[in-house]
Amino acid sequence: MCTICFYQDSRHEKPLHFIREVLGIGYVSKRNDGMSELRINGFAQVNQIIRELLPFIRFKKLQAEALYKASGILKESRKLTQSDLLKLIDCIFVIQTENYASRSKKTKEELKKVLGLTP
Repeated sequence: MCTICFYQDSRHEKPLHFIREVLGIGYVSKRNDGMSELRINGFAQVNQIIRELLPFIRFKKLQAEALYKASGILKESRKLTQSDLLKLIDCIFVIQTENYASRSKKTKEELKKVLGLTP
């Protein structure tokens, strides 16, 4: 399942409700850590929302484009080909390399191994 989340301090969650109303999709929930989130689930829904938001995205644009491409591949309810899996690895790698994380990241070769794409 593919999910997009928008986060906001729970004291200021009104904009999340506004975004949900404008987009007409998703749900707002409060987390235990004082944050609220707007969650949109599903490959087709994520693909549609990203397509609509892409012209307005200024930060994390590379990640948004990679997510749009990946969700487009995954929204088709068919068996993924080896070519599809390789395209998904490229998308995952773009998203992963653009994210800040203190933990180690997988290489393309490790991702291929996880998906059974190595001999």
